[in-house]
Amino acid sequence: MNKETLNTALRFFQTERPSYELFDKGRRLDYLRKHDLNYSEFFRDFLLPNYPCVLSPEFTADWGSRQQWVKGDGSPDFEHLLKHFGDSIVPVANCDVKEYNANPKHNIPLRDYFSYWREHRESSYSSPRGCLYMKDWHMRRDFPNHGVYNTPDFFQSDWLNEYWDTIKLDDYRFTYMGPKGSWTPFHADVFRSYSWSANICGRKKWLLFSPGQEEHLRDCSGNLVYDAESPILQDKNLYPNYSQCCQPIEVVQEAGEVIFIPSGWHHQVYNLEDTISINHNWLNGCNIDIMWSFLQGELTSVQGEIEEWKDHMEDWHQHCQVLLKSCTGINYCEFYTFLKIISKNRMAILDTSAEGSAPLKNAFPLELSALGPYHAVFDLYRSESVLTSLLANETFNRLDTDLLDPRPEDMLREIREVLDATSL
Repeated sequence: MNKETLNTALRFFQTERPSYELFDKGRRLDYLRKHDLNYSEFFRDFLLPNYPCVLSPEFTADWGSRQQWVKGDGSPDFEHLLKHFGDSIVPVANCDVKEYNANPKHNIPLRDYFSYWREHRESSYSSPRGCLYMKDWHMRRDFPNHGVYNTPDFFQSDWLNEYWDTIKLDDYRFTYMGPKGSWTPFHADVFRSYSWSANICGRKKWLLFSPGQEEHLRDCSGNLVYDAESPILQDKNLYPNYSQCCQPIEVVQEAGEVIFIPSGWHHQVYNLEDTISINHNWLNGCNIDIMWSFLQGELTSVQGEIEEWKDHMEDWHQHCQVLLKSCTGINYCEFYTFLKIISKNRMAILDTSAEGSAPLKNAFPLELSALGPYHAVFDLYRSESVLTSLLANETFNRLDTDLLDPRPEDMLREIREVLDATSL
């Protein structure tokens, strides 16, 4: 990031976010080739305004997976994958079964899934076991030295995986593999994060709905529709607002292409052919406020569910935090820890950027250095803004935060001192 982009970004958050009106009227996604724009331009034109786009196969042409996982006819190379990953235990979803607005999953060895896939394909894509889709396999976590793909430069500012890598509990980097006809129901991504998805082989069809359009796809009880193409949506008694919904943006993603899905864009995805993809969920300073708003909304829903127990349950607010973590994967105190780790890493970057300072080995992920000190300053400003909001939050102030180190108000003071002392 350069200084001009930093100033543009800081001004951006002093105004309202741009609307999605042009997309709702049918604007097509931008198609980017490798030398069309640099990181600062991508940051300005897509990350800040929260606009989707598609990257050309040039971005993945040198990936090992594009050469090694795919046969000459463009289909998955099962033999190669079996040799290197066959004993891996992978999560498999049944696309033919609906369970709480999702597909039920179970874990099986990858070699068993490939046996099913071959039989399914040889039977004209039909099986008494249903249409099984291998989803959310943590291949990168299981094989950290895989060498089969690299995160595109545009997506390197990844707070979500930086945090989970630091606490060594989880990550949001996934491999998907599925036969023609497998699909993912209507949803928005975890924490309302960004996502990027690269097709190693095969083709996908995406239906994208800009933020706000999903409200027209709720039933009379407020539940989101399971299938955004279901005829049931035409029932005005069940879905009274569907007629107000704009047509989704339809994108057919070819082999090698990467699609960028911004925060809060609900989507539905179909595999048009046998397909393998690499997918990351991620967020950063551009959409951390969207994550914070999402957590507040989820907590409001949790509180509403157990409101009747508020006056009869000891530590009701803390119990709501337990339920919030169960529903979303994180609670308010953990969200503070998330902001703290990101902020500490940016402070380390600025410390190493200062004239005459000694390098701090392993103080932060190496890829953060490439983003530069201006990006670190931007990130600190965004952490400072959201942490200020967290400290002003009534619910957060009701929680037991004595074990948080440093205390949130001290962390905020430290961030502000670093920003005041920055001379970039």
